[in-house]
Amino acid sequence: MKHALYILALILVMSATFNSASAQSKKKKKQVVEETPAEMPALPSVLSRSDSVSYAAGMNYTIGLIPYLTRQAGIDTTKMDDFIRGFQEYLKRTDDPAFKAYAAGFDIAAQISNRMLPDVQNRFKDTQDVINTDLFYHGFVDALHNDTTVFKTIDGAGAFFQATLAEDIELKNERLYGPNREAGRAFLAENAKDTTVKVMPSGLQYKVLTAGTGDIPKATETVKVRYEGRLIDGTVFDSSSRHGDAPVSFRANQVIKGWTEALTMMPVGSKWTIYIPQELAYGEKEQGQIKPFSALIFDVELVEIDGHTTTPATTTPAAPAAAKKKPAAAKKKKRK
Repeated sequence: MKHALYILALILVMSATFNSASAQSKKKKKQVVEETPAEMPALPSVLSRSDSVSYAAGMNYTIGLIPYLTRQAGIDTTKMDDFIRGFQEYLKRTDDPAFKAYAAGFDIAAQISNRMLPDVQNRFKDTQDVINTDLFYHGFVDALHNDTTVFKTIDGAGAFFQATLAEDIELKNERLYGPNREAGRAFLAENAKDTTVKVMPSGLQYKVLTAGTGDIPKATETVKVRYEGRLIDGTVFDSSSRHGDAPVSFRANQVIKGWTEALTMMPVGSKWTIYIPQELAYGEKEQGQIKPFSALIFDVELVEIDGHTTTPATTTPAAPAAAKKKPAAAKKKKRK
C-alpha cells in the first residue's frame, strides 16, 4: 500500500513539473513572438522597373557588409538572424523617440568600447597612470547626467585629463628618449667643429656640397627637391627616390622648421647637407623610424621653384665656410 502511494505521489510530482515546464515554454515562445518584428512585406507578384531597381539597390548595399560585420563589428555570421531581427526592429520603430535614443546608446557604446577607450588606454601606455575601464564608463555616464560629485564641471574634468596626459607623455618621453636627445646634442656639438659646416643662431647646421646660383625661394613658394633623410647613426628613413624619379613638390613653409629655414637660404641648383636639431624637427613626436627628440640629417638638392621663369641655374664648387647668416623665420605648422 505504501509503495502504491509512493508511485502515485511520484506521478503527480512529475505531472506538475511537466505542466510547469510546458507553461514556461509556451510563455517563452509567446515572448519570442512578441519580440520578433513583423516580417518584411511580401513582394509584388509583378515588379515594375522602379520596383526592380529598388530591390536591386537594397541588395547592392549589402556588398561588403558581411566582411564589415565579421571583421570590424565582431559579429558571428551564425547569428545573422539576430542581426536581421535588430535591423527590422529599428525600421519598425524609427518614429519612436524613446527607441531612437535607446538605439543611439547602442551605437555610441560600440564606438566608445571598440575605438575610443582602447585609444585613450594606448595613449597612457607605459606612463605612471592607467585608464580603468569601469571608471571610464562611470565618468562618461555621470557627465551625461551632469553629476558633479567628483568634478565641479565637465570642462574642469577635461582640463585635468588633458594636463595629466601631457604630463605623463612628457615624463615617459624623458624616460625613454632623453638619452636620444642628448646623443643628438653631442653629435651636433661635434659636427659644429667642422670648418665646412655653417651654424645658424637657431641651431640649424648645413654644409654646401654644390653652390647654386638661381633664385632663393620664399617661404610661401612651392619648391621641387630631391632629398635623403638619415638619423645620426646613418639609418635612412626617407628619400625622394622612394616616391618616384621626379623631384618632390611642396611649399617651403609646410615642412619642419629646419627645412623651411634651409630652403629659404638655398639658391636653386644648390645641394646641401643640413643637420637639424630636434627642436627644429619633430621634437617629442614620434614619426615612424624617427623617435622623439631625434636630430636629423638631410641631403637636399633644390631643383626648382614652381612658377619661376628664370633661366636654369648654374652651379659652382662649394666655397669655404663663411660668416653666419641670420635665420629665416619659420612657421608653426610643419610636416617634413
